[in-house]
Amino acid sequence: MVILTKGQNVSLSRLAPNVQCILIDQGWDRRTAAGVDMDLDEILFMTAADGKVRGDEDLVFYNQPRSACGAIELIGSKEKGEKFTVKLDRIPDAIQRLVVGVTIYDDAVRVRNFGQVRGAYIRIIDPASALELVRFALPEEYSTETAMIFGEIYRRQGEWKLKAVGQGFSGGLRALCGQFGVSVA
Repeated sequence: MVILTKGQNVSLSRLAPNVQCILIDQGWDRRTAAGVDMDLDEILFMTAADGKVRGDEDLVFYNQPRSACGAIELIGSKEKGEKFTVKLDRIPDAIQRLVVGVTIYDDAVRVRNFGQVRGAYIRIIDPASALELVRFALPEEYSTETAMIFGEIYRRQGEWKLKAVGQGFSGGLRALCGQFGVSVA
């Protein structure tokens, strides 16, 4: 297993040359703030070369758990953990990046931020072998951010790579979605 630090990347294609499907697992220490559970939601943006989604069909999250192309699906449950399954060979050529993030549900009303989240990570698993290929543990330095990009899986010269991002956003879901061309009502 490869362990990344913020800003590093690794070739998934070299770590597992024949892998066609991966699991993207994001996690954190389950906890409460002021006696109320922290409710975090995974989200994945399928972006084109311009860094934007082509439309709402390129967004995968709890309210749309499967991509229109069928390559990505959010599986599992909040109680036991959610993961994205990604069939790399089914991702349309127009999609260059898979941006994996997390938002805090109802962050403004509940007054929550990622400074209250501990032990956050993203890891890539080869489901065929059940081996963890790579892991990135986010630094715990986010005191005002209410949405995060954990990592990006991207194409480069015929390979799939993972970049450890760890970028926070104030403004929650709306700010994160706006970054990738998605309007939130």
